Amino acid sequence: MKATFHENVLRAFSFSLYTTTAVITSFFALYFQAKGLSTVQIGLLFSMGPLVGIVSNLFWGVLSDKWRTVKKLLIIILAGQLIMAFVMFRSDSYMVLLVLISLFYFFQTPVSSLSDSLTLLTVAGTKRSYASIRIFGSVGFAIAALVFGMYLTAKGASAIPSLCLATVVLTLIVSFFLQDKQGSVKKIGFNGLFHIITRKRFILFMLTMLAVSISTRTNDTFLALFLQQLGASTTLIGNSWMMSALSEIPVFFLMSKYGHKYKELPLLMVASAMYCLRFVLMSLTHEPGWVLAIQAMHSLSFGIFMPTVLRYISQAVPDQYRASGQALYAVIWTGLGGLISGAVGGGIYQLLGPHMLYASSALLAFIAMLGFWGLHITERDDVSLEES
Repeated sequence: MKATFHENVLRAFSFSLYTTTAVITSFFALYFQAKGLSTVQIGLLFSMGPLVGIVSNLFWGVLSDKWRTVKKLLIIILAGQLIMAFVMFRSDSYMVLLVLISLFYFFQTPVSSLSDSLTLLTVAGTKRSYASIRIFGSVGFAIAALVFGMYLTAKGASAIPSLCLATVVLTLIVSFFLQDKQGSVKKIGFNGLFHIITRKRFILFMLTMLAVSISTRTNDTFLALFLQQLGASTTLIGNSWMMSALSEIPVFFLMSKYGHKYKELPLLMVASAMYCLRFVLMSLTHEPGWVLAIQAMHSLSFGIFMPTVLRYISQAVPDQYRASGQALYAVIWTGLGGLISGAVGGGIYQLLGPHMLYASSALLAFIAMLGFWGLHITERDDVSLEES
């Protein structure tokens, strides 16, 4: 009975956490644009956060493994996130905003990786799967994108800070009811972790994942601006994010039931191919309605990619380094990927336009597909990342 209660609390936490993610991903760019910032300035803002996130994810992940707690750190991080969000939204200076959004991301970026770590530890040894918990995050994101999009159409971008603060408060409240989980009781020796992450095959895997990360983070950063340029309303922008979140739910469900029957690298090849096709279509469209339809391809790109890459990393990294392993994933996915996509993507958007930006994203996804294929066909030379 207790296990069921704590699983439901974790589902509620995932739901509320991703309502905040919906605000940040879907509407932050619109808020900064309403403050008079250019696409290059917005791109720099979005790149400063991931830059700090590289250090932040590793810092909190290693701290979690060393202190063998996730819940306490989540509470501290969410409290810090709330304080920094409140201060950030009161700033009008761009230079001050660069500093404040970096501090905001210091507390915001580690939440997902620590939440993933807690989820993986919770479902370990049970019949539950990661996707059965994470699916509630998709529901929260979809509902928030739809409802908040309609609300902001009526109230305007000035209401975005209130939505952000409210969702962070809700997530913080739920975090107090989480059950803490610990990984292996083996003594932590981080030389072992260093040995794992410096293997040639692991590095090649991470670099291939980075190519996918840059392409998809580019879409996350500039989709709202692209849609607005095409003449879309705030409601339609919210609906586009809702579409992507809803589309991944059935795929998460199928992955939770059948994903383990298939090898990770072929699945990642399929996901990368879908990313490539998705962004090719985005580079060709000039109608916001078509963007809404293309966003449904999020299901077969992110919906396959995310649970599969987490499964691959969890097999490569032992339990005692679980939070650090998830932090490494976050460093690549939201850190380096977000940094490069924000800094370079903003320049491409301003100089060459959004269609060339999406064409570049498609090319990166194609390169990633080839990378995963190369890792797959050479897998016989290194059957497991845990062998050396």
